[in-house]
Amino acid sequence: MPVRAGTGVRFRNRVIDFEHPSQYPWSVRSPANILVVDDDNDVLTAARLLLRQHFSDVRTTDDPEQIVTLMAAEPVDVFLIDMNFAIGRNTGAEGLKWLNVIRGEDQDAVVILMTAFGDLNTAVQAMREGAADFVLKPWQNDRLVATIKVAAELRQTRATVSALSEPPPATEMIAAAPAMQEVMRVIDRVAPTDATVLVRGENGTGKELVARALHRRSKRASRALVTADLGAVAETLFESELFGHRAGAFTGADRDRPGRFQAADGGTLFLDEIGNLPLALQNKLLRALEAKEVAPLGSDRALSVDVRLIAATNRPLEDMVERGEFREDLLYRINTIEVTLPPLRERLEDLPALVERFIAHASRRHRLPAKPLAAGALDALAAHRWPGNVRELEHAVERAVILAEGGELAAADFSLLPPAPAADIATLNLEANERRLVETAIREASGNISHAASALGITRAALYRRIEKHGL
Repeated sequence: MPVRAGTGVRFRNRVIDFEHPSQYPWSVRSPANILVVDDDNDVLTAARLLLRQHFSDVRTTDDPEQIVTLMAAEPVDVFLIDMNFAIGRNTGAEGLKWLNVIRGEDQDAVVILMTAFGDLNTAVQAMREGAADFVLKPWQNDRLVATIKVAAELRQTRATVSALSEPPPATEMIAAAPAMQEVMRVIDRVAPTDATVLVRGENGTGKELVARALHRRSKRASRALVTADLGAVAETLFESELFGHRAGAFTGADRDRPGRFQAADGGTLFLDEIGNLPLALQNKLLRALEAKEVAPLGSDRALSVDVRLIAATNRPLEDMVERGEFREDLLYRINTIEVTLPPLRERLEDLPALVERFIAHASRRHRLPAKPLAAGALDALAAHRWPGNVRELEHAVERAVILAEGGELAAADFSLLPPAPAADIATLNLEANERRLVETAIREASGNISHAASALGITRAALYRRIEKHGL
């Protein structure tokens, strides 16, 4: 139903104001900051009303010349930018120009380009020049929100990469711990080859960092590294996301759209959370890897692709094979080489360097002084179990940098919560225990809904329903 600013709808006997999305009883908003740039004010209004339901800060402008100024005023996590601003232009050149301007200001910037004049070549070019994704107007609301949520997670990962970087070179991982030194030795030996790699590890251990290190040191480094987070893609969109689609392939597919395989042609494709891939599509992925070709939805012609695959998972794929949830032949195909990342609690030798980097990064990002650690703070951090691993540590450090009132970062500034009892069931009441499990999963995933859903063994949609059900 179209909704105009200042209007509302009745939901469970309440009138929900669309200008104040925090009232939405079903809304769990991401803390990401979004900037939408388009010369059509109707598009900006539609984007603002939609995205404010899902993200904490949504800014818009119809003047691309304001982009750099807005970036300087407040950090931007995801840019959603039109590719054509001048009347009569439909080449996408302006969008590519502003993509390069943004990445020149912030190399970790995550940019999604959008246009009403989409074609396959323009989309592939945009992604090869650094765009995170490509959206066609008029957009589908669910697809747009899902795309931006994936992009926001990519921004967080890129921020982690930058925080872990150590010049020179600027992209080396911190690896003083023996377990991490072994990981780096495997990366050094495997990276120059085209071997398929399966990266295993708990949530937040840095699996995408390994993928980037492998790509950066490979012969494909000059081409694209394309990421697909299969834990954040709606099941109905998996095939389109991976293999693309032709116009008319399904309702709403009014333009050709490239898949991740096509965008990664000549480079590296990183499939995160591969254990979430539906069984029906696992055979298609296997065929694509073996035949080195993909058939977009709605097309009867296969396209040749040359990609190096890196996959990642936090799930026990062997157990899934035994339960018939994951194809054994696909598992053999993706784990030519395995890299297992240790959890943070098993690499505490790296903790001081990680904390130092995260303090420096958060201080730069929020334009705050880089305060030193107070006595005892590092011991408190080392004693924490870190169920969310390096990602949780980064968030804890960022909170401390922002909220600390003294001249040092004390242990209390990190807001470390005691771990929830894992098997303490005080009641057999199903509702109470379901709520406790949902709360624990979200806390241990540091608020990442995709990872929390994966840990619970349910879909993101099912988790959102439980969040609404229990009023979380």
